[in-house]
Amino acid sequence: MTDRTWLTPEAYDRLRQELAFLQGEGMAEVVKRIEAARAEGDLKENGGYHAAREEQAKMAGRIASLKAVLENAQVGEAPTDSSTVQPGTVVTAEIGGKARDFLLGSREVAADSALTVYSEQSPIGSALVGAKVGETRSYSTPAGKEVSVTVTAVKAYTG
Repeated sequence: MTDRTWLTPEAYDRLRQELAFLQGEGMAEVVKRIEAARAEGDLKENGGYHAAREEQAKMAGRIASLKAVLENAQVGEAPTDSSTVQPGTVVTAEIGGKARDFLLGSREVAADSALTVYSEQSPIGSALVGAKVGETRSYSTPAGKEVSVTVTAVKAYTG
């Protein structure tokens, strides 16, 4: 079973446009630079060739990442229920004695925001999905430490 990733319609459209650009003119430009550098001769000491190949590899990785996100996207508006933690909500919680604000969703949604983002599949995200304001839940860190989290507020993400 594949986990779904919540995206706003705007984020979904932005990612589709980025994917189309990378697969089209973005990749074509890199291929032209590789061909031009290859024509210069010796590839062992050709910095332009190696830089273009590295950029091509990064672009291929981003294309694969975008395809995975878009194929598994749950597209919709942020929930209006402000009493329960769910994908698309900004959560205020007390973690380790400190108040923290974060979006439960995808980093792609909050790309232009300084807001911390946790996916629904992350340890903290999966522990908090369905939690109500005032509820305390816990999750295990990758190191095995048990962390207690108290939800103090929930609101819809507005971008």
